[in-house]
Amino acid sequence: MEAVAPQVYDTLILSDLHLGADMSRAREALRVLREKQYCRLILLGDIFADLNFGRLKKEHWKFLGFIRKLSNPKRHVEVVWVEGNHDHGLAEIMSHLVGVRVYQEYQWEYQDLRHIAVHGHQFDGFVVSNVRVSYLIGTLLYLQLQKWDSKNKTLTRFLDRLNTRWLRLSPKVAEGAMAHARHHHASRIFCGHTHAAMHKHEHEIDYFNCGSWIDAHPTYITVGEEGVQIHEYVERPDDRHPGEERSPADSEPAEFAGELLEDGAYEGVGR
Repeated sequence: MEAVAPQVYDTLILSDLHLGADMSRAREALRVLREKQYCRLILLGDIFADLNFGRLKKEHWKFLGFIRKLSNPKRHVEVVWVEGNHDHGLAEIMSHLVGVRVYQEYQWEYQDLRHIAVHGHQFDGFVVSNVRVSYLIGTLLYLQLQKWDSKNKTLTRFLDRLNTRWLRLSPKVAEGAMAHARHHHASRIFCGHTHAAMHKHEHEIDYFNCGSWIDAHPTYITVGEEGVQIHEYVERPDDRHPGEERSPADSEPAEFAGELLEDGAYEGVGR
């Protein structure tokens, strides 16, 4: 029986990984990046929970190590990092740490259609107007709640979904994003920020949200010959729980250098 060639996507997009948070599903996200084939990877904002690298676990450094290897020109994969509100202030650091250019917004052409990737907090009036309050309550308090929560993070995941609904984030961001796409004559626009995966079509414009990687059901997006697809990660028996305790060495940046020397099987694909 003839082997079926693996599908090669033009672009793979994931957002809201929140490295440093106890709920971050970095290990599972890394599995997706290693197993799929794509010409372009877009990290669509809030890849970090905050600027405190001391919160990073071993699997978080391992994810960053893979991104650094993937950004090597020999891999023939374009790696794009779009800044989110939690990533603010990390652009210069990330450029040096993983060799990836950081954008406020990224545009590309595929199948004669203009595509835009922007995190989406720009369309969230509360975050824009209350930057300090959002950081103190929305970030620091939320990170602490994750430590107090159960292993399944039931409470914090419920609060995350409740916050999205209370602020009506999904419709607000979708409306702002689609207006932005119309202004720039784009056919498709991709956001994160709301942590709720969705697709909306209106006036010949398609809006897609990537969801998040702190949810019980993380999602990512692919763009390819078959169109745009929202995928839900399928749990596996050997998936570790995201709330697993951090060992003393897990927070050490030295681990990052070690990961660069480990096996990185992904070779990328030619454009």
